[in-house]
Amino acid sequence: MTANKEGDPLTLNRLYGRSKGKKLRSGQQELLDELYPQIAVPDDGPITAAGLFGSDRPLHFEIGFGSGEHMAGRADMLPDHGFIGAEPFVNGVVGALLHVRERTLPNVRLHMGDALQVLDRVPDGALSFCYLLHPDPWPKARHAKRRMMNDGPVDLIARKLKPGGEFRFGTDHPIYLRHALTVMQRHTGCFEWLCDKPADFQVRPGGWPETRYEAKARRQGHEVWYFRYRRR
Repeated sequence: MTANKEGDPLTLNRLYGRSKGKKLRSGQQELLDELYPQIAVPDDGPITAAGLFGSDRPLHFEIGFGSGEHMAGRADMLPDHGFIGAEPFVNGVVGALLHVRERTLPNVRLHMGDALQVLDRVPDGALSFCYLLHPDPWPKARHAKRRMMNDGPVDLIARKLKPGGEFRFGTDHPIYLRHALTVMQRHTGCFEWLCDKPADFQVRPGGWPETRYEAKARRQGHEVWYFRYRRR
């Protein structure tokens, strides 16, 4: 991904956030040591469905999958599709590995690290879906450049989606919501907002598995918003 002018609050060329949390238990560490290398995205070269799964198929990419609930649910729902998830937080990766093992999901590949670096290696027009669900809101104005919903990442997502492909975004944070809508308004040449009525963004659509962050937001009484954009 081409680096943008340093300090520009509307761009982002790397991922910000923590990578470690609670110390892993022995079983979790074993899962990370044994299963992760088997389904890890290769460190270099183009990232294609055929290269990852041995055959051409619709390809999905989730940016920051948390603990993998949504990705695993979609992969279970669409066994003939291929799913790539990128997450820098090691405990989240272990959570996703548990889902992969328990549900027996051969159509999932993971990257523990920066999603943008991996997404950049996907050929243009190769993705059928891209997901950004409950990203870190970085609510302070001085941190706006760290938000994943910014012009640089959205331009990259647009390039990687095929015509008719879908970008899905979800949040429960009102500051991030306003920021994201402003960003997407600048990209109407690339994306069509799939929304005819308020319920289209107020009610979780079918085929959109709930994440743990969404469930936590609801327990705290937060409103959650769902957005679907089609690549023109």
